[in-house]
Amino acid sequence: MLDTVPLQTRFLDHADYYARWSCLAIGFVAAQQLVEMESDDITMPLVVAITAFGLCAVGGVLLGDALTLRPQGAVRTASLAPRLVRDQVPPRMAPLLLLQAASLVALLVMGAVTASSDPDRMGRAGRVMTVICEGVPASLGPWPGLYYSGPMFAALAVGTPACVWALRRIAHGPGDDQQRRDRAWAITGAWGLMVSSQVLLVVLMVLVALTENDCVGPLGAATIVLICPLGLLSLFTSGWSLVTVVAPRAVDDEAADDGTFDDE
Repeated sequence: MLDTVPLQTRFLDHADYYARWSCLAIGFVAAQQLVEMESDDITMPLVVAITAFGLCAVGGVLLGDALTLRPQGAVRTASLAPRLVRDQVPPRMAPLLLLQAASLVALLVMGAVTASSDPDRMGRAGRVMTVICEGVPASLGPWPGLYYSGPMFAALAVGTPACVWALRRIAHGPGDDQQRRDRAWAITGAWGLMVSSQVLLVVLMVLVALTENDCVGPLGAATIVLICPLGLLSLFTSGWSLVTVVAPRAVDDEAADDGTFDDE
């Protein structure tokens, strides 16, 4: 039997996958180019590369969701139960990602507050933290001060509202429960990839700075102990987020067991 489905329709059926995969590939290539760009500061290209990759992941998922075909059936059914965003997102991973986002903001604020406001030898402020080592001032870096945290704050300020808006749009939009959750999981994964990669980068920056010499003191040692588990968590959530963006499939969702499917 000949395939009578138009080529355009077949393409749109999988347009969300094409958009996510394409933007991930673009983000990877862009990140590679940004890391290799010439700079007198080896950290800033890495910060910009991680930020660009996360934004590309978010943009690809949002584009894919915009291209997703909505049900065209003439008959629609609706459940009386109100739709909530929290019922569409991963029930176990979403709290972890929110915890990481709060930790990221806390680390960036801490870095901005503790970073030296005096220009360093390159004439740039907010790149190092100054400590007193045996009565002599010493600079620890790279430190996540405003010089490095600016692009990260900008990415959060752009990506987070866009993802929240998309999740609300999905929760109150058309589609069956499984399709709605799959789309919500993909958006959650993209936002989680952006946040987790930035958390991992900030943790590495703090670890490098605090282990540069023996002058960090008890407070620095306590900071290392506290952020190491956060770094391990970010590795796990980054892997989960990447897999979810590539092939989202909502599973193990308690809301799926209530037996209500709606297609408003």
